[in-house]
Amino acid sequence: MDLHLIRHGQTDWNEERRVQGQSESRLTPLGEEQAIDLGKRIQSIEFTKVFCSSSLRTRQTADNLFQETNTDIEYIDSLREIFLGPWEGTLYDEIEQDEPDSFRHFWQEPHLFNVDGAETFFQLQERAISTVENISKQHHGDDIAVVSHGALIKTILCHMESRPMHELWTPPHMHNCAHSIVRFSADGTREIIQYADVPFAELDR
Repeated sequence: MDLHLIRHGQTDWNEERRVQGQSESRLTPLGEEQAIDLGKRIQSIEFTKVFCSSSLRTRQTADNLFQETNTDIEYIDSLREIFLGPWEGTLYDEIEQDEPDSFRHFWQEPHLFNVDGAETFFQLQERAISTVENISKQHHGDDIAVVSHGALIKTILCHMESRPMHELWTPPHMHNCAHSIVRFSADGTREIIQYADVPFAELDR
């Protein structure tokens, strides 16, 4: 199975540098264009199914990505972004000022991130990996798309590389509509083919 991991397009909260988490934001016109452009680049791939986070921004992304096809789309809550509780809806600049330690943990020491009422990156990774493993069991030999979120996709790729959590944010950056591919082989091995639009073999690892 080739699992195509796609981050949503740019949102209004991305523009404002506002924490999204599982709160609802909307694609900007640029975000819609990003999804349409990626849809054109991957239109030759015959996806068996699309699994999509149930968040509005990912649903809008999937609608623009696959508007020229009749690919079946299933919306899944477990593909939603990391839940950030009291941070959601707040500007990152305000959090950096009010909670500098937690802000630093989030972006520089993710293995230490632990805010009351929010998920940890370890909890996010556990549900992300559980979800994609369940998908892989049902779709041997298929091309499957997952439309989700930056941090969630990063935790999946971090796991596939066997990297520790403190290396979660290792480049490349998971930009809006970044497209990554993980190949699940019949012998149980997993191989990253493409990471945020970059062929994995070209990365300095």
